[in-house]
Amino acid sequence: MDIQKIIVLVTKTQGLIKNRGMASHVKEKGLADYVTQVDIAVQNFLKEELFALAPEIQFLGEETGLQEIEADSFWILDPVDGTTNLMHDYQHSVVSLALYCQGEIVMGIVYDPFREEVFSAVKGKGSFLNGQPIHVSSAEKLSDTMIGLGTAKRELADENFARFRKVFGQCQDVRRLGSAALELAYTACGRQGGYFEIYLNPWDYAAGMLLIQEAGGQVTDFAGRPLDPRKGGSVVATNGCIHDELLRLL
Repeated sequence: MDIQKIIVLVTKTQGLIKNRGMASHVKEKGLADYVTQVDIAVQNFLKEELFALAPEIQFLGEETGLQEIEADSFWILDPVDGTTNLMHDYQHSVVSLALYCQGEIVMGIVYDPFREEVFSAVKGKGSFLNGQPIHVSSAEKLSDTMIGLGTAKRELADENFARFRKVFGQCQDVRRLGSAALELAYTACGRQGGYFEIYLNPWDYAAGMLLIQEAGGQVTDFAGRPLDPRKGGSVVATNGCIHDELLRLL
C-alpha cells in the first residue's frame, strides 16, 4: 500500500472540514458526544475512496461504531477527531486514519487541515511531518516536559482531575487540545513529552500510536500493558524516557 496515495486522499477532506455550514449541523449522540455533517461527509468520502483503492480491506469508523471485525486487515478512521472543537471553530480538529493488518497497526496518518500538517508513519520506516522525519522529545524527566491530557468519561471527572493535579505538580505544564489524535501527533514530534486519557476508542489512538512508536516513543495502557487496536481502553503515550515516571502518577 502506497502511503502517498492515501495521504493525497486524506488531504482532499480539507474543504469539507472547513465548511462552517456543515459544521453547524449537529446531532447529539450522547452526553457531550456529537456528530456533524462534516463527520459524516468525511467518513463517506474516505470510505468510498479507500474501497475503490483496496476493496478487500474492511472498514472501522467512529460513525459506524465499535464492532467485531474478523478480517485480517481493516482501516480505522476517525473522520473528525475534535468534533466539539469543530462546532465552535476552535481549530484543533484532525482526520485520523490507520491500517490494521494481522494484529498490528502498519500505517498511520493524522491530518491537521487548519495548519496543513500531515503526520504519517509506516511500520518500520519512521515517522514524518510533511515528509520530514520527526522524533519524540529528548526530555529525561517529567519536570522537563509539557503533558497533554484528555477528559473522557465525565462520570470519572473527580478521579481524572485528581490525576491531572498530580501530573501538573510534577511537569512543566499541562495542555488539553480536545483531540486525542492531535495530542498523540504532538507527542510524536516532540512538542510535548507525553499524553494520557482514561478511555479512548481505537479510532482515537490507532494512527497516533504508530506515529509515536515509529518516532521512538512508547504507548501503553495505565497498567503499562500493550494496546489492542481493536479495543478501547486507557492510553498513556510518552517519549519513553518519562513513561514509568508518568505511569506512577496515574
